[in-house]
Amino acid sequence: MALTLKLNGETHTVDAEPGTPLLWVIRDELKLTGTKFGCGVASCGACTVHLNGEPVRSCQTYIEDVEDAEITTIEAVGADKIGSAVQQAWVELDVVQCGYCQSGQVMSAVGLLSENPKPSTEEIDDYMHGNACRCATYQRIRAGIQRASEILEA
Repeated sequence: MALTLKLNGETHTVDAEPGTPLLWVIRDELKLTGTKFGCGVASCGACTVHLNGEPVRSCQTYIEDVEDAEITTIEAVGADKIGSAVQQAWVELDVVQCGYCQSGQVMSAVGLLSENPKPSTEEIDDYMHGNACRCATYQRIRAGIQRASEILEA
């Protein structure tokens, strides 16, 4: 079935069967591989994208449910002020270790700072709880979010 998607500010027509996860359309059809497959059951956060500005797990978001939505992936998240601040903080603090989960971490961090520009440590931990990092860089991720908050405040 042919669907029209608005992804990263561009319109794309894709051919996908109903029930196809958005993740596979992004990666396989549109060749944007920054969004990662982690678990396939929305438990790890590696596949996080923004749907109308809200973080969602693309492995459990079906293509037929997003036709009229604005979808943003890691490839375009730096185009706005919050995304740019998060990316700057990640680089400044060398947050990434292996990097596999980091696109999902960044997308969730942007979601958090969009809702709460000055989160406490507890609020960061609560919000980011659904994002797994196999390298356990949670302290650096938390510090990156705090630094991004400072950048946004300046």
